[in-house]
Amino acid sequence: MASHHRSMHGHLWLVGVAGLAAGVVLMVFVPSLAPVSRSLLLFAGFHLVGAVVALASAWLLADRHLSRRSTPKGLDFGWAAAWLHGPALASVVVLSFAVAIQVAAPSWWPAAMALTLLAAGFFAGSRITRATARPEAAFLPMVELLPDGDGVVLDAGCGAGRTVVALARGYGRASVVAVDRFDAAYIEGGGRQLLERNLDVAGLAGRVEVRPGDLLDLPAPDASFDAAVSAHAMDHLGRTTLRGLTEIFRVVKPGGRFLLVVWVPGWTMFAISNLASLFLADTQAWRRMAAEAGFRLVDEGQHNGNWFLLLERPRQAC
Repeated sequence: MASHHRSMHGHLWLVGVAGLAAGVVLMVFVPSLAPVSRSLLLFAGFHLVGAVVALASAWLLADRHLSRRSTPKGLDFGWAAAWLHGPALASVVVLSFAVAIQVAAPSWWPAAMALTLLAAGFFAGSRITRATARPEAAFLPMVELLPDGDGVVLDAGCGAGRTVVALARGYGRASVVAVDRFDAAYIEGGGRQLLERNLDVAGLAGRVEVRPGDLLDLPAPDASFDAAVSAHAMDHLGRTTLRGLTEIFRVVKPGGRFLLVVWVPGWTMFAISNLASLFLADTQAWRRMAAEAGFRLVDEGQHNGNWFLLLERPRQAC
């Protein structure tokens, strides 16, 4: 995956640091407030919640440096603990502060109400994140990507192999080339070892070729793929997104199709990433960039809370 993917998620350690700070505040400052200290239940409760938040945050910080947990028997896409559990931790922290404000300064109830709603949003985001991280959620939109059912398909930004597995299972006669920089901070180890293990578990190793490479400079000659897929990768390229789309256009054969799955602003993304979701490119922007790259729009729609576009490289004029 492109280097921008690392910069987009490389701040995950901030989840742990912020959690530690919040835990200390809940253990030290909040219990010292007079309305809280007068209630044994509140006094002990904030100490307990603060300790849990601090310990959980320390675990999130140490997650990337601890030994690997026992290897599961099935597929494992290795999402980092900060990504999977961070929203739930944020929900607990924000709700705790809402309670503290309501108890210590009742006249500030609008702020307490706003924080309560925010906590509910974080909780919903944690449920969505954990649900979509499950191996059984590794599937793609039902579109006509390979009309003939066979050929060579590129997975651009393959990570630990969610899309690779879905592609290989859905198109039994196709072969897949998986390309990634394998440096995504939110996937354990960048994903290379997990990808190879998942291919073995799924019995797909013989049908998938793994190539280290950048989405902005794909390791493939022009018009070398019958189709391409990129799920949750192109939307991490920032200002270089159009360049990434142009690279896909370059390596797909005339008449070949490209399935693009991205995050766009909406309630699902707001629950997962909160205010950061407001800075995502919308559907209109993706249509415009796809057209600028040279693609023709074939189909579009929602998939698992995300947006997909089925694009096609027009055939050369006779």
